[in-house]
Amino acid sequence: MAIIAPSRDSVTTINEDGSRRFIHIASVTGRFTTWRLLVGVAIMVVYAALPWIPINGNPAVFLDIANRQFHLMGLTFVLQDLWVAFFLISGVGFSLFYITALAGRVWCGWACPQTVFLDIVHRIERFFEGDAPARQRLDRQPWTLMKTFRRGGKAITLFVFALLIAHVFISYFVSLPRLYAMMREGPTQHFGAFAFVFLVAGALWFNFAWFREQFCIVLCPYGRLQSALIDDHSMVIGYDVKRGEPRGKKGTEGAGDCIDCHRCVAVCPTGIDIRQGLQMECIGCAACVDACDSIMDKLQRPRGLVRYSSMNGLVGKATKIIRPRIILYTGLMALGALAMTFSLSTLSPATVTVTRMPGVSYILSPDGQVRNQYLVRVQNKRNQPQHFDLRVSAPVPVQVSESTAGLDIPAHGEQLTPLIIAVPRADFRGDFHLEVRAEIPGRGTVFRKNVPFIGPDK
Repeated sequence: MAIIAPSRDSVTTINEDGSRRFIHIASVTGRFTTWRLLVGVAIMVVYAALPWIPINGNPAVFLDIANRQFHLMGLTFVLQDLWVAFFLISGVGFSLFYITALAGRVWCGWACPQTVFLDIVHRIERFFEGDAPARQRLDRQPWTLMKTFRRGGKAITLFVFALLIAHVFISYFVSLPRLYAMMREGPTQHFGAFAFVFLVAGALWFNFAWFREQFCIVLCPYGRLQSALIDDHSMVIGYDVKRGEPRGKKGTEGAGDCIDCHRCVAVCPTGIDIRQGLQMECIGCAACVDACDSIMDKLQRPRGLVRYSSMNGLVGKATKIIRPRIILYTGLMALGALAMTFSLSTLSPATVTVTRMPGVSYILSPDGQVRNQYLVRVQNKRNQPQHFDLRVSAPVPVQVSESTAGLDIPAHGEQLTPLIIAVPRADFRGDFHLEVRAEIPGRGTVFRKNVPFIGPDK
């Protein structure tokens, strides 16, 4: 198999004229490959199962955009609660930085959806076209019926795989029962959803069939950020230069353990040579570790010529886990976790809004009362019916002309009710604020708001 000699001065998968250079990744077996497969299967199972797992009557993850409700692990959020997403998104991003400082690009190599999906893509490709040498020969062959069958079968299978991913993805937004009903009713009945699924599937298919590792190298900013996130104590995959150099075939006098077989290059999904040092394109998948270990086993030499270690560890220095940046990151993560916990504890089981009815600011009734008219909207955020009572408190005697007690609102439902407050003209001494409270029997007040009561000048 022809080996492309990678260079640190250019990207191996891009030719000098800027055109795309395809690399054919050789298959590899070993402990890290096996564990990565198990982790990938677990991630795919979780991804496909979350819309199926019910928690508090809703899927574990259900982003119900149509009804403006978002269900996440038993918690229900409405649009007014989306500020909490700041803590979730920033927490995920900061956790990624924290993990990178400790373990390098373990996310990229083990848990990133791009890596997990491409592992399956490579297996599909090997099923139809064989291992790397066979695929290289197929590239050089003219188009025949057999080549068309192999390439066509691979393309169709990749598109079916992309369609499955896209359907699971849209189920996070419409729920599985609704998705199944939409599929039975036909594309013309739900053209928007139908087009969305095929657009997502088309983008995925383009990624699987052509773009592949270019996403990690060209589009994803994480590879460029890692240089600022890691230090000499962070865990990376590296080559033991002291042990491996100078390179030479087995039996060469004075040669190191590296026999320059290029096996680590042949299995690299981004086409780099790990022996040239830490590089932006390395995603930390450990394929080169398994490949080198298998060669060392055949040569009856110790494993670990290419291994997980820190830059300090590779040159024989001590690796420190507890260091200033880790202490800082830990403190910041603890503060973020406390802030998010406090924010979640303040979320109300209902959303209540009180607005003034359109029209005049106040009404002077013939019976000598000053009236203000409000609209109260109560939205039940729970997946079970709830009973609400509205209470009004004011610094002067008021009359509530419309009954606001006994609002029975169904699960995830809402109700709009008028609230008309009257004050005798003789008791009105000027504008004031009254308090509107929403109460759930047995749970106390879940909402309170001060609203102005307006009347004629004194």
